[in-house]
Amino acid sequence: MNPIHLGQTSPLPASPQEAVLDYVPNPRTGARYMVRFAAPEFTSLCPVTGQPDFAHLVIDYVPAETIVESKSLKLFLGSFRNHAAFHEDCTVGIGQRLFDEMKPIWLRIGGYWYPRGGIPIDVFWQSGVAPADMWVPDQGVAGYRGRG
Repeated sequence: MNPIHLGQTSPLPASPQEAVLDYVPNPRTGARYMVRFAAPEFTSLCPVTGQPDFAHLVIDYVPAETIVESKSLKLFLGSFRNHAAFHEDCTVGIGQRLFDEMKPIWLRIGGYWYPRGGIPIDVFWQSGVAPADMWVPDQGVAGYRGRG
């Protein structure tokens, strides 16, 4: 659990597979709380056309023993800039990787993708039912309305 990015100069990984996510001990293991990361400028590439796709990602989780270190998460998300994958693959893959590696009590991700070809695609994944005693606020991203 020694972070490799924190306090270091870290280049953007060439791909999500090469990205290393750092986890550190949860400083409040005795408290049940939720963490939210918002990435309103997430980008990846369309696997068919190679054109850029843009999304607003919201990641919520209830930590167990560890938390994800935010710099490593930013580098991981940035590594998708040259990665060609469908919206569903990006969104669900990010959620599953965080859940599998960090082992939080609960995790959800919302991928609010901007339209291409006239259709916005929103993708949602969660690890299971949210803990009953947890306040889980709305992710706060409105559905796409265009100019209206």
